[in-house]
Amino acid sequence: MNIEIIRNFCLSLPKVTEDIKWETDLCFCIEKKIFCILGTSQDISVCFKCSDENFDMLCERNGIVPAPYLGRNKWVLVKKSSVLNRKEFETFIKDSYMQVVSKLSKKQRKELGF
Repeated sequence: MNIEIIRNFCLSLPKVTEDIKWETDLCFCIEKKIFCILGTSQDISVCFKCSDENFDMLCERNGIVPAPYLGRNKWVLVKKSSVLNRKEFETFIKDSYMQVVSKLSKKQRKELGF
């Protein structure tokens, strides 16, 4: 996986915006709420929110750890992009997106078409 593939996938999701935070991290948001962070310094890293079951399963893989500061909220940090294939990345990122959408207010979801 490379930065452009992940970036293009995130931007293909409805109403997504992107922003650079912490100088080098590309953040993808829905209604200003982050669902995916793409680390662009050194080797690429990807951080996203996941379900309880996926969190435990993913953290058992070599190269994936609980995300610093966010692990308690079930975010993982994929340190090596080769640990997941493209389909897995897309599935987990979309799941993160949908989890964030589900936390938006009813009014926000309606305005976004959910």
